[in-house]
Amino acid sequence: MTLRLDEPPAVVGAGIGVHGVATTHDVFRLPDLWQLHLYHYEGTLSLGRSAHAIRPGHVSLVPPDTEVHFRYRGRSEHLYVHLRLPRGGSARTVPVMQDAADEGPRLADLLRHAVTAVPTAPPHATAAVWAALWRIAELPGSEGDGQVHPFVAAARAHVEERLAGPLSVPDVARAVGISHTHLTRVFRAETGRTVVAYIRHRRLQRARHLLLSSTLSVTAVAAAVGIADLQAFNKACRRELGASPREIRAASPDSLAPRGTG
Repeated sequence: MTLRLDEPPAVVGAGIGVHGVATTHDVFRLPDLWQLHLYHYEGTLSLGRSAHAIRPGHVSLVPPDTEVHFRYRGRSEHLYVHLRLPRGGSARTVPVMQDAADEGPRLADLLRHAVTAVPTAPPHATAAVWAALWRIAELPGSEGDGQVHPFVAAARAHVEERLAGPLSVPDVARAVGISHTHLTRVFRAETGRTVVAYIRHRRLQRARHLLLSSTLSVTAVAAAVGIADLQAFNKACRRELGASPREIRAASPDSLAPRGTG
């Protein structure tokens, strides 16, 4: 199935479904809505000739206008959301059924929040479901455009959390739990950049944001992105962003001036 998650979904309904009490077999379809289920039981989900085992902690996504057959083994409960997805944006391929594994508890929390928020706080429900869909799209069985090697994802997260401090490739590799050489190889293969180039790029992108959107002095911006030496910061801005820090700030629509000396 193809998901498009660049924009939030429209959550039409959410709740806890209780089945398998009066019958062991349900058949239905939603003509205009996607079905998202997180299961707490064992059973079978069938779409046409395709059958998928249901296990506790499994999550399924069924596209609109699809006839589904559920077979139960007694009383069966699942969290469900009925939603519309945007038609535009990046496409991500997701299996009908996946084992959420370690993500299961977090998905359950998000969907429970959605269930309780739908009647009184629909935007809160939308936010929870959108977050859940992104987590589902990033499960190991998915093949979306946003998928990255787990070591690369861990390295990026480590870098983002520590942009203001010293960062070296060996430090990042140790945090990820692999060798310097291995990280260098997989990072370049995945991103087309070296780790050093990625760190520099992210520091300068954050600097650009702070220069344009805050009143922090240039000195403070440089320190906030881990480049304490102003001469080095000026050179890095010119090289990466094509302008000096003061020129970047002067281009701000709000003409934000730095406070203090820079």
